[in-house]
Amino acid sequence: MKIVRVDSEVDDITYGAVEPEGIRLHLGSPFIAWEPTETVVPWEQLRLLAPVIPTKVVAVGRNYVDHAEEFDNEVPEEPIIFLKPPTSVIGPLQAIRVPAESEEIHHEAELAVVVGKVARDVRIEDAGSYILGYTAANDVTARDLQRADGQWTRAKGFDTFCPLGPAIDTDLDPLEGLQVTCRVNGELRQSGSTADMVFGVSELLSYVSHVMTLLPGDVILTGTPAGVGPISSGDKVEVEIEGIGVLMNTVTAR
Repeated sequence: MKIVRVDSEVDDITYGAVEPEGIRLHLGSPFIAWEPTETVVPWEQLRLLAPVIPTKVVAVGRNYVDHAEEFDNEVPEEPIIFLKPPTSVIGPLQAIRVPAESEEIHHEAELAVVVGKVARDVRIEDAGSYILGYTAANDVTARDLQRADGQWTRAKGFDTFCPLGPAIDTDLDPLEGLQVTCRVNGELRQSGSTADMVFGVSELLSYVSHVMTLLPGDVILTGTPAGVGPISSGDKVEVEIEGIGVLMNTVTAR
């Protein structure tokens, strides 16, 4: 199933499931109660939103060997985690806004894990039962500020620096090696596979849950393959995860 969050002409903001004719609206949410209605809204009568508004986005650094190497960094022995604020989240077709403080904004295409229920001290072998599904993400980064600050909060935390979408797919298996790509103005920049992650999804969820409690709708970004690079005002950025779809965002000045 592909789950979306939409603003439609038929109803206020709500969740739904993708069908050939459009989106079947549901009552409640996939985290609490999930009941389909009789209403199917055609695509032209709705707007896709970020599929979740998490209480926190936990991101993972250097989780692909080739990405670590392109910045001359060592591959970590355990996950490197950091937080992006909920206010950084935007949805499909929304604009990434370039802040005046930075002159070097980079795209980072990533598979995102959407947590389905409260997760605390989860064992690796049990991690799958805590996952609702997967979506695409762009871990937008002010690279010059990251270097200047020596830590990542400001560089990763600007408003609009965490596009998510277009849908949450509940049936994918990252162990099968999902393709992760990024195109800027149609030019291929990144191409990798989730099979190449240093730490797999189950390891990451377990690790994070031993540090902090994960709540329904929280998101874990699983790292980016090599090929990250600059984006600027006027660009069109497309992150695609095999089986999920394309997350497209424009770039504009703040």
